[in-house]
Amino acid sequence: MGVDDRRPFPADDVECELCQAARFTHWYAETDDGWIADCEVCSVPMVVWWHHGTQPGTEVRRELLTELERVADRRFGPGNWELDTTMRQVPTHFHAHARDRDWWRLRFARPLSRYTGVGGDRATTGDPPELGWSAGDRDDREQDRG
Repeated sequence: MGVDDRRPFPADDVECELCQAARFTHWYAETDDGWIADCEVCSVPMVVWWHHGTQPGTEVRRELLTELERVADRRFGPGNWELDTTMRQVPTHFHAHARDRDWWRLRFARPLSRYTGVGGDRATTGDPPELGWSAGDRDDREQDRG
């Protein structure tokens, strides 16, 4: 889909990928402080602060990470993921990932999600439109262990 004009205000840094807030993977949520979508590199939920910088205020950071926790619990199940706040690919813009146990092994095997709007069912590139996110990663993980 590309950069979306529904961004609440202009990007702080037009060269920053996270400031651009492109909507082409699944978007789980959007708040006044940031957004949560599947990371295009590792296909796990990632929270991103709307503003360019590495230090959101303490309260904003807490609210962003709480929203990420809610999404990760729903996608992977409570206790089946870890918070990763290391900003590797874009070290100048606050973001954090919710990584399940198998993310490294499955990062290239998982089908990419696709943007279908904010919230709602998570659809992947191989899913018919009626399949949602509940049919995704938990099923993959169970099949790998079976």
